[in-house]
Amino acid sequence: MLSLLIVTTLASLAATSPVLPNQTWPPSFCNKLECPKYTMVKSTADYEERTYDAAKWTSTMVSGTDLDKASSAGFRKLFNYISGENKEKVKVNMTAPVLTMVEPGQFTVSFFVPFADQANPPEPTDPTVFTNPLAQMTAFVRHFGGYASDRDWTKNAEALEKSLDAAKESYHKDVYYTAGYDSPFQPLHRHNEVWFIKSD
Repeated sequence: MLSLLIVTTLASLAATSPVLPNQTWPPSFCNKLECPKYTMVKSTADYEERTYDAAKWTSTMVSGTDLDKASSAGFRKLFNYISGENKEKVKVNMTAPVLTMVEPGQFTVSFFVPFADQANPPEPTDPTVFTNPLAQMTAFVRHFGGYASDRDWTKNAEALEKSLDAAKESYHKDVYYTAGYDSPFQPLHRHNEVWFIKSD
C-alpha cells in the first residue's frame, strides 16, 4: 500500500548528475517536483558541498533502530498530512526529497514545504506531525544509485565520512541525513543522497 502511495506522488524520471551553477533549476533528479533550493559551493570526485536556503519542512519523529521501517512509518504520517489531514483540510503538493535525519535510536522524516506554502504551511492535526523550520545550512552530499537498503545508506554515510575526514572538513558527526527522490517503481536512474552538515 505504501508503495502505491509513493508511486502516485513521485514522477517517474530521474537522473544522477549534480546541479552546477549554470544548470536550470530544478535539477532533473527532483523529478519535476519542487525541492529545496541550494547553491553548489564545490564538487569533488567524492562529494558535493551545497548551501541550502533556509526553508520550512513538515516533519515527524519515529523511534527505533530500523531506518527502512522508520522511513515508511514517517512517510505514511506525512502523506496523510499532505492528503488533507490538516486543520485547513487542504491537499499539499508532493515535493522531493523525502529527507530523514538519522540519530541513535531516532529518526526525523520530513517533506519539503512547497514554495507557495512556505510563509504559512497548513497546520497539522496529527500532534506527532509538525512544521520544522530549518536555517540556512551547508551540506556535504554523496549520491549513489539503485534501490537503497539500510546497509546502502550506512555504507555511503561511512564513505562520505571517510572522504570528509581525509579532506579535513569540519562537520557534525553525531547525525546524518538520507534523501530519497524516487518512487519504488522507478527502476532506472535512481538518485539517493546522504548528507553531513558542515560545522563552523
